[in-house]
Amino acid sequence: MRAAASRICIDIMLFVPEHARFRPTVAPRFAPLPTAPDVIVIGAGAAGIASARRLIERGLSVAVLEARDRVGGRAITTRLRGHAVDLGAHWLHAGPINPLVALGKARGEPLRRAAQQEHLWIGRRPGRPAEEAAFSRAFDVADRTITHAAARSEDGPASRALPRHLGPWGARIALVHALVSGRPLDEVSLHDWPSLEYGDNFFVAGGYGAYLARLALGLPIRLGCAVEGLDWSGRGVRAHLVDGGQIAARAAIVTVPVPVLREAFRFKPPLPDRAREAIGGFLSGIYEHVVLHWPSAPFRGRDRLASVVGGHSKPPGMLTRIDGTPFHYFELDTALTRALDAVGAGPDGARRLARAVLAEHFGRGALADLAIPAVTAWRHDPWSRGSWAVVPPGHAAARTTLQEPVGERIWFAGEANSRAQWGTAGGAFEEGLRAADRVAGTLADVAAPPDLRASA
Repeated sequence: MRAAASRICIDIMLFVPEHARFRPTVAPRFAPLPTAPDVIVIGAGAAGIASARRLIERGLSVAVLEARDRVGGRAITTRLRGHAVDLGAHWLHAGPINPLVALGKARGEPLRRAAQQEHLWIGRRPGRPAEEAAFSRAFDVADRTITHAAARSEDGPASRALPRHLGPWGARIALVHALVSGRPLDEVSLHDWPSLEYGDNFFVAGGYGAYLARLALGLPIRLGCAVEGLDWSGRGVRAHLVDGGQIAARAAIVTVPVPVLREAFRFKPPLPDRAREAIGGFLSGIYEHVVLHWPSAPFRGRDRLASVVGGHSKPPGMLTRIDGTPFHYFELDTALTRALDAVGAGPDGARRLARAVLAEHFGRGALADLAIPAVTAWRHDPWSRGSWAVVPPGHAAARTTLQEPVGERIWFAGEANSRAQWGTAGGAFEEGLRAADRVAGTLADVAAPPDLRASA
């Protein structure tokens, strides 16, 4: 386990993503950790927050251990030029099944429904109504075709089911689906496709990361508490901390992203083959924001997607006028980040890329007031190592495998577990609730071992 700690420390020294320097808008306020918790929750992202809230509701004592100096995981809201801006998760997808939408409505959170219209930009001009309608029809055809193929066909790459006759819109549709899938479609399982629900989306004023941080207020969370591994060789579990400390409990919920589990987290004894193979088979999804402050951008109406077609280069995706502000997202996908990383370009290289692409489509004169205050790099974040977990062809059962407990003492929770909401904070939150309910039910039937004590 000391080797794992060394790798984590080296990673931190080598890769400090720009987004890690920004401070969240919600100040932390937490309860102290119990001296002898029933359950350790590793990670204070959406899944960890959900787990802790539900376990406490069920009458169990909890210690939440978070490596970062903030909560929220891959969701953080910071303040840029007086506006709240998300640097990670931003959409509340799949409103009818997303528990964070229902909870937000019950709490009176300032939710707003995402716009259904989007901007279409062709070359250096806006799309005409007939072009917008044709583009929308082509998208519908592609989505229906892939979904039907996923239900009928043997597993394989999702690219295999993408229709070949989508006219001038085919390349654009493939680019968008690769962006929202986190990898090129030939690296994505066809059988995982139907589980990603993107209908009926919402945003929350003031930012998604801030909403999650409010849900964490008052919970027993210790920040800056990196866990290098989990010992489950005894009757309970014991978390080994990077600083040399240990914390023992009856059970643990592990919400660490699967790339970190695979590369920088150790279990003693090793996990069963089934769990290890599930974790090892995931790919790291890539979805990065280049945050634009561009008051004169030619887009009107808040929170609208923009598709740019034609020309030599084009952004995989854009979200414009975020919350009605001059802020926009220029998205980076796997292909663009691979190109940037291959030459060691870093955040300034991403800025140059965004400016070059926008100049091609809107003219350099239109960029006179463009500033780029932030660029994310979740793929280089040592506590994330990617934006979400992607299932490659032949590995579609991995999400449900991760829902299975290990030794009735270890449960996994996070967006990687979710079949219906993978890649989202809503899916992570739902899986945190599920894991907590199963832990509570299991511990209610098992007496606490007398020899478990917590130590820090």
